[in-house]
Amino acid sequence: MQPHPTLDQLHVFLTVVEKGSFSAASRALNRTQSVVSYTIANLEAQLRVSLFSRSGTKRPQLTEAGRSVLEDARRLLGDLDLMRARVQALSDGLEAELNVAMSGIVPSHIVVDVLRAFRSHYPTVSLNVTVGTLGIVMDAVINGKAVVGFGGAMATRSDQIVFERIGQSAMIPVATPDHPLGMLRRPISLADVRDETQLVVYDASGLTKGRDFNVFSLKTWRVSDNATKHLFIRGGLGWGGLPAYLVEDDLADGRLVQLQFPAFDQGAYPIHAICNVANPLGPAARWLTGELQARLAGAK
Repeated sequence: MQPHPTLDQLHVFLTVVEKGSFSAASRALNRTQSVVSYTIANLEAQLRVSLFSRSGTKRPQLTEAGRSVLEDARRLLGDLDLMRARVQALSDGLEAELNVAMSGIVPSHIVVDVLRAFRSHYPTVSLNVTVGTLGIVMDAVINGKAVVGFGGAMATRSDQIVFERIGQSAMIPVATPDHPLGMLRRPISLADVRDETQLVVYDASGLTKGRDFNVFSLKTWRVSDNATKHLFIRGGLGWGGLPAYLVEDDLADGRLVQLQFPAFDQGAYPIHAICNVANPLGPAARWLTGELQARLAGAK
């Protein structure tokens, strides 16, 4: 059985390819050209293929087999570099994996910008994001499924849960222009909405069981998330409250109208970082929280 190629052989092979010649590779590696040539010859013997075509040119040209090996060698050495970075990060106290929970009230464009920056700052950290509404975020933190959650604060009997306000988000009542409520050109009363279907997001966690927020209609359709609620409202299936960032373009383009409904709480909804003192935040989680707070502070 042929011995496996060594990492050193693959490194020498990559250097020859990148430098374009055996002599240039020998200088880059601080080895004699004969040692570089011997290393490549051994690699070819172990693999039983010719990696370079040496005839008719002073510069070694990759064979078809060589191009295939090059792709694998780059991947293997890249994985090794990533493993080394992860091990070093772990020794420095950095999380190998980060589980977070995110409410739909957090502006999605800000979340994407923050996570793009997170990827650049912490390329070795695997990220798992749970997106939910109402009690989903709190439940994930309480049960240890997320080390930090971002969403609205809720009353809890646990003294293990702590909240830190990091920003705010507005909720506004909307409907299509041809909806009975959307056609009203005056402030809407409770009597106006009484018999109109209201789209409401339900709490799959059960933490808010028996409690409703900003629900006024006698007839409700309940959905699991704001994306579905948004789709149904735009389809004229009812009216409801949605995060302002989510309907900004719809309002500008006239697909939806904001309802003049004084009874609907349209104030700024605080966004909190929700943590469990039993699960202290590591460097990546602290950075993510701080960056999200900074981006929310700079938002319109």
